[in-house]
Amino acid sequence: MKTYTLEEIEDKHIGKKGTKKRDEFEFEVTVGIIGGMIRQARKQRHLTQEELGKLVGVQKAQISKLENNARNVTIETLLKIFQALKAELTINVQLLDTKVNAKVSKAKSVKKVKLQTANV
Repeated sequence: MKTYTLEEIEDKHIGKKGTKKRDEFEFEVTVGIIGGMIRQARKQRHLTQEELGKLVGVQKAQISKLENNARNVTIETLLKIFQALKAELTINVQLLDTKVNAKVSKAKSVKKVKLQTANV
């Protein structure tokens, strides 16, 4: 019996990396992860969607949409949400020959981004 890696299965059934279909799939996965992180952090902080919405300045429905489908969200809104949750937001960008880690935090009214690069 032949075994396959997850990447081989994704290449065969979704498309190779860089194709439109694969990019759309990976975007959907990322959106789901972000929404899940918001929900999990909110619950760990014992907040309702309504309470988090008040902290961020949005309606409960907006928090629900973000948790279930974070498609149309700005970085600014994400920063506000994770700040209200007292959580740090870290973004990883993988370039072809360099890995960039961005740690995004907001201290008072100043937004800070700390970048670290490493050759791969």
